[in-house]
Amino acid sequence: MKIQMLNAISKTVIEQMADENYTFYEELENPDAYLVRSFKMHDMDIPESVLAIARAGAGTNNIPVEKCSEKGIVVFNTPGANANAVKELVLAAMLISSRNLIPGHQWTQSLHSGAQIPADVEKGKKQFAGTEIAGKKLGVIGLGAIGALVANSALDLEMEVFGYDPYISVETAWKISKNVKRVNTIEEIFETCDYVTCHVPLLDSTKEFVNAELLSKTKKGLILLNFSRGELVDEDALEDAISRKIIKQYITDFPNERILKMKHVTAFPHLGASTAEAEENCARMAIKQLKHYLSRGSIRNSVNFPTLELPPILHKRVTIVHENIPNMIGQISTLFAQSNTNIENLFNKSRGKWAYTAIDIETDIDDALIAQLRTIPGIVFVRVI
Repeated sequence: MKIQMLNAISKTVIEQMADENYTFYEELENPDAYLVRSFKMHDMDIPESVLAIARAGAGTNNIPVEKCSEKGIVVFNTPGANANAVKELVLAAMLISSRNLIPGHQWTQSLHSGAQIPADVEKGKKQFAGTEIAGKKLGVIGLGAIGALVANSALDLEMEVFGYDPYISVETAWKISKNVKRVNTIEEIFETCDYVTCHVPLLDSTKEFVNAELLSKTKKGLILLNFSRGELVDEDALEDAISRKIIKQYITDFPNERILKMKHVTAFPHLGASTAEAEENCARMAIKQLKHYLSRGSIRNSVNFPTLELPPILHKRVTIVHENIPNMIGQISTLFAQSNTNIENLFNKSRGKWAYTAIDIETDIDDALIAQLRTIPGIVFVRVI
């Protein structure tokens, strides 16, 4: 299998994971899969050879996911691989903002009075007096991989932590401390907390969810942190809330021209996952997922198709990407029966519009059967492994 890297990927990880079955290229025609970070794929022609795309990161806005689905291309991401890096930055941002460290540093850099500097420092430091985060209330919106880590670590820093996530998974729930207080509405978070940090994906339902109506109910003096996506916050409402001192500080990892001109805003250059450890974790996880899919058809952490963990292949396996419509399995099974091909195991999962089926057989497979499968309305991709 040949994998093309559309961005620079950790050389250490590539060297560790390349073998006789998988080779990695920076330039390549007709690859079997793409490995990508931030490269914008919407305008590129994706060749028919491509079976999968793995994003070494959580967001997939740079990938034409719907177009890939219609071609049967599985798109993977790596949720949680950079979670610790983002968690540490969020905690650092809370401490930096609470103690006014950035304006304090900028002020000391402006001092040029030589021997008088120590006296000037003692005289001027009062203007940068801050607050401690211990005992303060932190609201965490979104208790996924990152939010759960932030919540637990904030408890260790003696904060009172409130969490909101109506879609929390069972796996994540097991990882969250029982001392994180469950909140039923976002409004309660904003009405109650001294700090609020957002860890939700950018969807139609979450775009600009921090809006004028929500901020009108917000506890005055809030420090708002956004290390998920800039578009989660309505900038008109944000600027108004800052001017009325509803928001004391806004800290974001997503600067733009307008944000940089606002007062009481600290903007970082999208550093959330920018650690050597996070980049390696994301690359390693993305490649593992590609390998599992290319070698045995297993799907894990796909953004467009269902999760389906499959056992090793004993002889032959047929994988089928198809629309999630009635009688699809019946039509597939009928064709196998008509070709006198015995089904040893059949695996099937669906997710919204799409479904994924894997069929294990003990004999070689007839090319005519594969051709017939591809003619069934609703089937978009068939592969034999």
